[in-house]
Amino acid sequence: MTEQTTQVEIIQINISGGDKPGMTTSLTEILARYDAFILDIGQANIHQSLTLGILIKTTSDKSGFIMKELLFKASELGVLIRFTPIAECDYNDWVGRQGKNRYIITLLGRKVTARHIAVATKIVAEHGLNIDAIRRLTGRMPLHIEDRAARSCIELSVRGSLSDEERGSMQEGFIKLSEMGLDVSFQQDDIYRRSRRLICFDMDSTLIETEVIDELADRAGVGEQVREITASAMRGEIDFQESFTRRVALLKGLDVSVMEEIAHNLPITEGLERMMTILKRVGYKTAILSGGFTYFGNYLRRKYGFDYVYANELEVEDGKLTGRYLGEVVDGRRKAELLRLLCQFESINIAQSVAVGDGANDLPMLNLAGLGIAFHAKPKVKATARQSISTIGLDGILYFLGLKDSRIE
Repeated sequence: MTEQTTQVEIIQINISGGDKPGMTTSLTEILARYDAFILDIGQANIHQSLTLGILIKTTSDKSGFIMKELLFKASELGVLIRFTPIAECDYNDWVGRQGKNRYIITLLGRKVTARHIAVATKIVAEHGLNIDAIRRLTGRMPLHIEDRAARSCIELSVRGSLSDEERGSMQEGFIKLSEMGLDVSFQQDDIYRRSRRLICFDMDSTLIETEVIDELADRAGVGEQVREITASAMRGEIDFQESFTRRVALLKGLDVSVMEEIAHNLPITEGLERMMTILKRVGYKTAILSGGFTYFGNYLRRKYGFDYVYANELEVEDGKLTGRYLGEVVDGRRKAELLRLLCQFESINIAQSVAVGDGANDLPMLNLAGLGIAFHAKPKVKATARQSISTIGLDGILYFLGLKDSRIE
């Protein structure tokens, strides 16, 4: 009589059906009784429906008993179960792919539609990347909600190898999605992405929906002249320091009491309070690095709890603006320098920093930071920055950081 040889078997088990408490326990207890080794496991729940996948290693003398008991248990639980044998060479090939780079693609907007997802996943497939997981970061969507308040975010975890040229090609593809009303972040999923510690913000047209110097100019009766210089500077047509000096000179003689009135009526950008509440809760350091003025930056610091403020100090004599400023101008070069200094002071790697801004003078810090986000930015800035948000408020930054509504609310 020939003795039967015991062989190693790899089996993928897929279970689907209505979710019930204790289901995973009852299924894995059967595997435990037969000393099956779990190679991989994953579970997802959508609208009270469960999808569970388990990849096991067992032996040929036990596999039949395992599948038989699992079939009976699945029938008892009212779920579907399917078994797929996996060849050892296919398993080893799959394991070999685990060493490839992992990337995170974040789809963010008022709504994320089927068309958005279809276009994004097509770009992923065209570049030879494989989707490992998809998860929703925003809360469950109600059927009826005002567009202004709506937020939808889906995160894709993908794996593969990309050259610099291929990464650039993917970014170009994602720019097309921005034309469809969707913001897309494409980041390498490395240790630094999971350990951001410092976020630096521009102030005017980022934290607040105005340029404070324009507000001051209106009170001084030189609004049109100042706005023309401001627009030219934000488009990168003239040097920021030159434009700043010219604009401040036009404010000569304005009473300082005007600044308090403007501060108390600043139009705050959507999502600022929620963003700051959560960033502080999870331990981020926050800074305002602004080409605007310290008076208004300090007002926001007191109101929302920013840790640092660096901006420009207006000179005052006899209760009126002199048309001059004190100290070094906080321009694009200075913002990048301050970002680097803050990282040193906080003892963090520059890759752990985030910078957010809208103008050309923000580009140096956006390009230096580990994560640079152009926020409702000018076209030139949006085209240059690696990431951008144009569809929702400042709290959209939380999703680019990988934070999930159900864990932070």
